[in-house]
Amino acid sequence: MHGVEVERTAGKHEAARQGGRSIDVVAGQTRPWWQGAVIYQIYPRSFQDTNSDGIGDLRGILQRLDYLAWLGVDAIWISPFFPSPMADFGYDISDYTDVDPRFGTLQDFDELIAAAQARGLRVILDLVPNHTSDQHPWFQAARSSRTHPQRDWYIWCDPAPDGGPPNNWLSVFGGSAWEWDEATGQYYLHTFLREQPDLNWRNPAVRQAMYDVIRFWLDRGVAGFRLDAIWFLMKDPLLRDNPPNPYYRPDAEYPHQQLLPVYTSDLPAIHPILAELRAVVDQYDARVLIGEIYLPPGRLVDYFGCPHAPELHLPYNFALLQLPWDPREIAAAVDTYEALVPDHGWPSWVLGNHDRPRLASRVGVEQARVAAMLLLTLRGTSTIYYGEEIGMVDVAIPAERLQDPIAFTLGRQFSRDPARTPMQWDATPHAGFTTGEPWLPVAPDYRERNVAQQRADQRSLLSLYRRLLELRRAEPALVIGEYVPLTVTEQVLAYRRSLDNRHFAIVLNFSGMQQTVQFRFPLQGSVVLSTELDREGDAMRAGKCFLRPHEGVVVQLTSLS
Repeated sequence: MHGVEVERTAGKHEAARQGGRSIDVVAGQTRPWWQGAVIYQIYPRSFQDTNSDGIGDLRGILQRLDYLAWLGVDAIWISPFFPSPMADFGYDISDYTDVDPRFGTLQDFDELIAAAQARGLRVILDLVPNHTSDQHPWFQAARSSRTHPQRDWYIWCDPAPDGGPPNNWLSVFGGSAWEWDEATGQYYLHTFLREQPDLNWRNPAVRQAMYDVIRFWLDRGVAGFRLDAIWFLMKDPLLRDNPPNPYYRPDAEYPHQQLLPVYTSDLPAIHPILAELRAVVDQYDARVLIGEIYLPPGRLVDYFGCPHAPELHLPYNFALLQLPWDPREIAAAVDTYEALVPDHGWPSWVLGNHDRPRLASRVGVEQARVAAMLLLTLRGTSTIYYGEEIGMVDVAIPAERLQDPIAFTLGRQFSRDPARTPMQWDATPHAGFTTGEPWLPVAPDYRERNVAQQRADQRSLLSLYRRLLELRRAEPALVIGEYVPLTVTEQVLAYRRSLDNRHFAIVLNFSGMQQTVQFRFPLQGSVVLSTELDREGDAMRAGKCFLRPHEGVVVQLTSLS
């Protein structure tokens, strides 16, 4: 066994060991810990600063572990903290096996791992396998000479006959995906910024170097990895042009979406690589691989691999992040995804992350409660983005304070800064995030919307998240139980979760008007949780459920007919 494993015990979940594997026993079924877990994403620059430089750090995360344990999450995923020139705020890595001094030291990381494990929390790292920084020693060696042994660690090509880029591939961050290197007279590929050259994963030496990186962190006790931009990992070796996208809308989409990424993403060659990577991780006890993949569900589920060659444990499902907040569209997406997840796979659900507008800004502050109940009662593994639990919203960033490189390459309307502002801990200056000047402005509402204020309010959004997490841990039906659609209208979504003789109806009002739902069957039961935290014990009789505006309820059913 590598590292130290600490199990959480709560409600009807019992930690156990069997055959050297760390597993959970839920309702008599043995399952990996990550099935049904709730993961909390931390953007370290914005979580907690302990040295007054205005940038969050690892010791800040350590300082807040008691809060995360109190909240009731199972694991934390930390966005990159590796050494980096910060062209893309850590997603341009110059050393995969160290900690950037802005965030602390390896000793700080080791202390964080130990402290997290002592609280029953696992730590998941954000790994960037598609590209490095142009300051990484690998790339510095590769660009030093065409004959250097590491030249083929990256993707190089001669210019086109007219002297321009070798094909029409576009960078996600704007412009051509090819950058001219004057010294060696070739172009190199960068799917993102020019400071982020793409690695050549067809080279076995690259793969072995990255597997060594993975082993380095697994040996230090991390619980797994979230793999950034993983669907871009392999590119067409013939470098064929991508075809035009006939449905491209320049007023609503990123410029690179004017081409269909037929030859730059989701290539079949990625799957043997992921199976190889999975085999490395499976040499360790109870670890998880999560993949960032923005693909339709029919293609997304391919990244589970197959039973004899498994790939990712959790290809992240971003459907709820991208759909309109409409019960019919959400119901259809859930039904489609549930039907597609193979028996050897496991569902995952996400409502927010560091690249997208915040949940409360997308759906509204009132509907953020309904969204929380949806996220934490669907079958599968759920991920919460920091601040989601207190309803943090996007912050308007003045032009002179913009940080995101996309704001400068594509325009400020594409900036991700508004969703990355400092965590709002209390009503003290800078929301308790720092005693210095924060790297991004704190939200103007921090005195009213913060952790301290909501912890003291038993009906706050934070209290709702904690109650939902408690209920989820106590009721295996809400973790691994069957998902059964009940009804959907223009205003209401309802479904049932069942395991053995435990049955729950979740009924969600997406509207600002009262709703009375009449089910086809005379379901009976009582409310165990309302998004308003004030209806526990209310009876549901004859299949009729009353909902106030923007309310969701979890009803424990005593009769299904």
